[in-house]
Amino acid sequence: RRLNAELEQRVIQRTAQLEAANKELEAFSYSVSHDLRAPLRAIDGFSKIVIEGYYDKLDEEGKRQLNVIRDNTQKMGQLIDDLLSLSRLGRQEMNFAEIKMDELAKSVFDELKASASQKNLQFDVKTLPSVYGDRALIHQVFANLMSNAIKFTRPKDAATIEVGGWSEGREDIYYVKDNGVGFDMKYKNKLFGVFQRLHSENEFEGIGVGLAIVHRIIQRHGGRLWAEGEVNKGAAFYFTLPKKERRG
Repeated sequence: RRLNAELEQRVIQRTAQLEAANKELEAFSYSVSHDLRAPLRAIDGFSKIVIEGYYDKLDEEGKRQLNVIRDNTQKMGQLIDDLLSLSRLGRQEMNFAEIKMDELAKSVFDELKASASQKNLQFDVKTLPSVYGDRALIHQVFANLMSNAIKFTRPKDAATIEVGGWSEGREDIYYVKDNGVGFDMKYKNKLFGVFQRLHSENEFEGIGVGLAIVHRIIQRHGGRLWAEGEVNKGAAFYFTLPKKERRG
């Protein structure tokens, strides 16, 4: 009995510590989203005022430098948004429902295609098994993987993106493939880390958080994520989700 009482007390203490840590994390997230964004907005806003109000008085180098300031404040804002999204993923409540994955994939692609620069972008969605999951989060998975596929096929004359999947054992397996610039498999372990990039920012935009978000979402669903690629021959990203029957 004494041992049980001690164990119960430890559980209570650990639970209290965890709740306190979560509150601190929430406070930090609030601070990041509000306190850090305010000076960024000020820097961006005043830079814009200088560019517009003193345009005729600035030489080309002055205009360029002010535009560099604006570009970097906007990148910093995007970085803050992505980090907040990543931090919230571990805590937000998940709403499970049946998802028709092929319909969702087509819908996400249509959203992304509207802002894509490629005109010759071919998209092929195979028949995909439906799944039980959080629709908003799985939407984010497809959006991040497809936007990467669109980005890394830009140098191609004929860009092709394929989404497919199949059932195997107790899980459903899905993939997003492209014929873009690909990557060297010796760097595959760097793909899903925060701020990890295999290409320079001069080649392709991005801050290296998108795949980390995908990884976190798939983990929360109890699935797996991996990638295959070859330089200049494209890449394929695979993820699994537990079969819907297991969710009851």
